[in-house]
Parts: sequence; C-alpha cells; structure tokens
Amino acid sequence: MTQADFVKGGLTLKAARVNAGFTQREAAKMLDISEFTLANYENGKTYPNIRMLKKIEKLYNVPCYRIIFL
Repeated sequence: MTQADFVKGGLTLKAARVNAGFTQREAAKMLDISEFTLANYENGKTYPNIRMLKKIEKLYNVPCYRIIFL
C-alpha cells in the first residue's frame, strides 16, 4: 500500500479491504455483489448505499466514517 491509500486519517476502500486480508473476489462474494461492482466502488465510479456501507463496515472491521471514497 502506498501513502495515497491513507488519506487524512482514513483509508481508501481498497486499503480497508487489503488491511482486512481479502482479495477483491473474496470480499465481493461475502458482500454478495459482483467483483465489477466492488471494483467500481474502489475506483470511485459508483458508491455503495447505506446498507452496503454497513456490510462493508462489518466485513472489513472499519467504521464507515474512516473509509474515504475518492
């Protein structure tokens, strides 16, 4: 991970996933979404709704307010 993955005390979504020890495929499967959807979240092309944020928060063990969407 690079310093860019840590932004003003927060983590990018990808950094949060990597810190949790998941591949994109594993995380997508556990979140019940496609890898394409997760990639779009991580690249800032689309954003998760509040229900999905709660799932991400639980899976990655990171409060959603710490996750930075770029």
